[in-house]
Amino acid sequence: RSAAARSSSRILTTRCLAAAMSTTTSTSNPSSPIVELRQNQLHPAATTTYTKNTIQSSDLRKTLPLAFFGFPETGSIALNTAVHLYHYPEGTRQRKDERAALAKKDEWKQYLGGVKECMMQQKSEIFVEAGLVQDFEQVTGLEYWIKNENDGSMNSGGESIVELRKYQLKLGYDTVPNFLKLYAQALPSKLNAIGTHPTTQLITILVSDVGSLNIVYEVWKHGGESSCGMEAMEQSRQASRGAKEWRTGIAEIAKLATSFDTTILKPAAFSPLQ
Repeated sequence: RSAAARSSSRILTTRCLAAAMSTTTSTSNPSSPIVELRQNQLHPAATTTYTKNTIQSSDLRKTLPLAFFGFPETGSIALNTAVHLYHYPEGTRQRKDERAALAKKDEWKQYLGGVKECMMQQKSEIFVEAGLVQDFEQVTGLEYWIKNENDGSMNSGGESIVELRKYQLKLGYDTVPNFLKLYAQALPSKLNAIGTHPTTQLITILVSDVGSLNIVYEVWKHGGESSCGMEAMEQSRQASRGAKEWRTGIAEIAKLATSFDTTILKPAAFSPLQ
């Protein structure tokens, strides 16, 4: 990297360390922003019916702050699972009010009546975005995709994929802050790694708040209309392995984790994040 790039990375790291250490993982304030991750596991024979009805009712779903909707291609999340992310900038109170309003609509009741028999299991967990998301220009955050859904330049579609990288960390109050500190130090090296595919983009870092605790998700986007998402991801992975600071950081992060897994998701056509 150039001297200017190295200097920029050092400045970003200093700023992001403060943000990482100040990250809150509490929704005790009902107006603090939250992210909801919902998973609907489907009967394999009913996936087509669920998908058809869900596409037809997508405008109704978007009365909620939907950031992503898609299905696993491969990885740790079971196949035939609808995975959706919502970003509530006004917190748990907004989530409660908007979901209650949607539940009263006859069209939504009709949609649920058509898909409830398709689902075997439903799961909901609450996360918060790590503070460092705000300090890296390359990291958009989820709200960006909701606000810019109609911007054609952002809707790459085609062969794009979304990658969820999940860290299950050891128990302890200091584990998540220590993870975020190490991550903020190492991330500039990965983002600026020579050979990274131009479509690869870190969307957000999520920290669990309700559900299984001490979980951190990285959400990445790879590929687009003219490039294969899987190939772009593999190219970027190879590039990051040559980033010295990232390799050093991951070695320390590994000491905090009990497991690590990934899932590759294919966005639905109506998903804001493509």
